[in-house]
Amino acid sequence: MLTALPALDPARLFAGIDFASSPTVLVAVSGGGDSIALLSLLARHLPPSRLAAVTIDHALRPGSTAEAEDVGRFCRNLGIRHSISTWEGPKPATGLSATAREARYRLLAQAARDLGATMLFAGHTEDDQAETVAMRAERGEGRGLAGMAPATLLDGRLWLMRPLLGVRREALRDYLRMSGIGWADDPTNEDEAYERVRIRRRLADPAAFADAIRISEQAGQERARLGQAAADLIAAAASPVPGLIQVDPAAFLAADRAAAVYALRLLLATAGGTGQPPDEGRAAALLEKFGDPALRASLSRSTVERRRDVVYLRREARGLPEPHVAVDGEIWDGRFRLGNVEGRTVAPVGHAGRGADEAADVPPALARAATATRPALFNGEECLGLLPGRADTDQPPPRTPPHKGEGESEASAPPSPLWGGVRGGGIDTGEGDGTAEISERPPASVIGPPGMSPSPGRPFATPVAAPFARILPSFDLAPARALARLIGGELPPPSPYAGHSAPRP
Repeated sequence: MLTALPALDPARLFAGIDFASSPTVLVAVSGGGDSIALLSLLARHLPPSRLAAVTIDHALRPGSTAEAEDVGRFCRNLGIRHSISTWEGPKPATGLSATAREARYRLLAQAARDLGATMLFAGHTEDDQAETVAMRAERGEGRGLAGMAPATLLDGRLWLMRPLLGVRREALRDYLRMSGIGWADDPTNEDEAYERVRIRRRLADPAAFADAIRISEQAGQERARLGQAAADLIAAAASPVPGLIQVDPAAFLAADRAAAVYALRLLLATAGGTGQPPDEGRAAALLEKFGDPALRASLSRSTVERRRDVVYLRREARGLPEPHVAVDGEIWDGRFRLGNVEGRTVAPVGHAGRGADEAADVPPALARAATATRPALFNGEECLGLLPGRADTDQPPPRTPPHKGEGESEASAPPSPLWGGVRGGGIDTGEGDGTAEISERPPASVIGPPGMSPSPGRPFATPVAAPFARILPSFDLAPARALARLIGGELPPPSPYAGHSAPRP
């Protein structure tokens, strides 16, 4: 049954959102019915001076520029600032949808930075949610069955808000018709060459639609529950030493198995700097070996060793970044966000750091191996020292502008789609499917003495939890915060929603 029009009351739709947390509220408006309706509803809720709209012109079909200009005229009638960002340059012959999606979010993030906005609103609907979940169910995804989160933190800086996840698409069209507002329909929405269009037609069956939404709600609740259990275990049974994460194997073996396996996957990805946690089966098999006093294994770029009654996780020595001229804001090796390093050479400290940060009760060989994988400044062949960390971990990371042509080394990972200078692999967190989404900080250490903060202009390397560095759905806030506290990294800012779930009309 479609959402009744009286329920499209802005006061109800936007209940629980702290708009004051963002000086400007940015709205992504394509010209389609969903985003046009969202902007109209927001304009009834907030003064026009608080709003700004941006349209991404992918330049993939004739007429796209004219449609973007039509959105501009609509915004001017509402007294709302509007800009057009065009995806320029050659377009790939394969993987076009995914590449266009990343370009869209990179341009949206740039628009947010230009405006100082920390909230970006998108018009994803209940129909989009059902379609996303149905597609993931066909592929046998697990955590992804939660679908899209009502709020998702992008690259630690920008909250992507989806207040219409409980509203049917046709209800928004009815609202626009009754309001005398027109919109543009993308012709690809009828092209069965696209998986989402085929799924959409299958979901015309009310029972199939209701089943997809039910799966999404149940999976979201389970994902949050498991995340909290993993967070509690990390807080109780894992602790940092410089360059390492040490784990109490007895506590992990005694804990709820699902929570222990998930917590271990997150810790391995964090220690190794991989955005993608290791396979669940392989992590479970590794957990079974935690009782082995001779345990030594590698998984997810992490070396795992048991010494006496402690299991140590650290970044393995292979595949570390090559020396390169650094960029402020880049994520180095998936484990550190660099700052005040513009134009300076950063590389693993290697043997130049031998003996640094050795801790009591930690086997010296492990301490040296862990230190060798940490980032340092170099002048030619001369090591100038390890990069210190930041102590202001309750604050979001510094805003650093993107840079064009920042000289990626051949061995480095692709830059983040959101911030031009960020390196590091993506993660499938259940946030990257189809046209409605983008695809998903770090070391096992606290760098520098607790409480130390770099002086102004001093280069630094802030630990980041790799599994959530680029995209953090609100389902996963609990484990993300636990990892940040463990490593002395960046705590994510609070969600603008009072809770994890968007209010249903």
